[in-house]
Amino acid sequence: MDLTEHVSGTIKRYAMLSGGETVMAGLSGGPDSVCLLHVLDRLRKELRLTIRALYVNHNLRPAEVPLEIEFCGKLCGSLKIDFSVKSVDVTSFAREHGLNKQEAARELRYSAFHEAAREEGADSIALGHNADDQVETFIMRLLRGSGPKGLSGIPAKRGKIIRPLIEIERGEIEEFLFRENLPFVVDSSNLKADYLRNRIRKTLIPAMKGFNPNLTETILKSVSVLQEEERYFEVIVTKTLMKLISRKTAERIELFLVPMENLEIVVLRRVLRRAIDETGGLKGISFSHIEDIIKLIRNGSSGDRLNLPGNVRVIREYSLLVMTSEPVVRIASYSLDPPGDVVVTGAKAVITASFEGQMGKAGDGKYSVLLDAGNMSFPLAVRPRRKGDYFYPSGFGRRKKLQDFFVDEKVPRDERDSIPVVVSGDDIVWIAGYRSDERFRVTERTEKFLRLIIRKGKN
Repeated sequence: MDLTEHVSGTIKRYAMLSGGETVMAGLSGGPDSVCLLHVLDRLRKELRLTIRALYVNHNLRPAEVPLEIEFCGKLCGSLKIDFSVKSVDVTSFAREHGLNKQEAARELRYSAFHEAAREEGADSIALGHNADDQVETFIMRLLRGSGPKGLSGIPAKRGKIIRPLIEIERGEIEEFLFRENLPFVVDSSNLKADYLRNRIRKTLIPAMKGFNPNLTETILKSVSVLQEEERYFEVIVTKTLMKLISRKTAERIELFLVPMENLEIVVLRRVLRRAIDETGGLKGISFSHIEDIIKLIRNGSSGDRLNLPGNVRVIREYSLLVMTSEPVVRIASYSLDPPGDVVVTGAKAVITASFEGQMGKAGDGKYSVLLDAGNMSFPLAVRPRRKGDYFYPSGFGRRKKLQDFFVDEKVPRDERDSIPVVVSGDDIVWIAGYRSDERFRVTERTEKFLRLIIRKGKN
C-alpha cells in the first residue's frame, strides 16, 4: 500500500480529520516531520485542509538550529505552507521545575504547539510520532514499571493532538523519503547514547529482534489490545468516580472511603490516577505511588497522609480520602484588639477576643479559652509560626518548642504554617485550635479575663 494511502486510512480509522480543518503541523526538519508535512500536503485537496507548520526552538543546539529553521522555511515555501517559529528556554525551565532536559523540552514543546494553535485558529495539531516511537515508548515504560495505562503507549488522537504516522514504521518513512527524493535534516541529539530512548532504539531493540524478528508488529498488537481495554476501563472509571466524589474543586477532590475499600484493585488503581489527574497533579505519579495510596486507604488511620510529587498531598480523614495539589498556605499577620475579631483567611477561621468581667466557663482549651489578661500587652498579634518559637503548654508544666509540640500533636507538616499563633509581645498566648500557654492560666488572683474563640469554616 502507498504510504499516503496508509496514512489516509489511519486518519479515517481514528477520526483524526473529517475535512475542512486548519492543521498545525510540528516541523523539526527530521525525517518523520518532513514525511508528515508532505503527506498532509498530498491529502490537502482531498480533505480541504489549511496547513500551517511550526518549528519549536528549544535553545539547546545553537549551532544546528539556524540551519534547521532555514531548511524548514524553504520546505514550507516550496509547498506554500505558512511557517512560524516559537522559542522556549528548556534549560531554565528544567532548573526551575526540577525536571531533566528531555522532560522540560517535551512540556514546553507541547505548550508551544497549543499556544500556536490558539493564535492561528488551528483545529488540530499534527505530530510525527511513528510506529517505532510507539514500540520504544512501550519498552521504556515497561522498564520504568508502568501499569497497563502507561503501556498502552502513545494515543493516535487525544484532544487537538493527532498522530497520522502512528501506524507507519520508521523504515517505511525513510524509504518514502528516499524514493521521492525528499531531503531532511538529522538532529544530533538523536545520535547520543546518553538518552534512554536512544539506547533502547540502538541497542536493546536490535538485541530483542534477535529473539523475535517481528518485534515491532508483536508489540504494536499488544499496545492495540491495551488501548482497547483502557477505553473500556475509562467508561467504568468515569461511572465509579462519579459515585465516589463527595466534593471537588480544580485542585482538590474528596472521595468517600468505604466504597473505595471494597473496589476491585484494577478499578481502584485507575480511579485513583483519574482522581489525582482531576486535581492537576498527575505528573510524576508512578505505579508505586498509587500502591502507597491504596495502603493508606486500607490500612491507614484518620490523619495519615502521603506527600507525592507535584505538591500532591493525599490525606486519609475519618470517612474521606482527600487529594489536593493546593499550595501550602502560610497565613498573614494580624492585629487583634479586644473586643474585636479578625478573619484569618489562610486558616479559613475567625478569631474573636473579648473581655469578661468575672470567672466564666474555662472553655475546651482548644477552640475556646479563658485567660488571665493581666500580664498581656494589647493589641495582641495573630501570626504564623516562626523559627525558634516556644511556649509553656497548659497542663504540661515546662517550656516546649512549638516545632516539637506540632510533632507530638501529629499536626501535618503542610498545615503548620496555617495555624494561627496568638502572641502578646514576644510571648505565645495561644496556639489557636490546640493549646493555650500555662503562663496566662486563670487563677484565683486573676482580675482581668480574656476570652479567645476560634471558629473555622469557609471564608
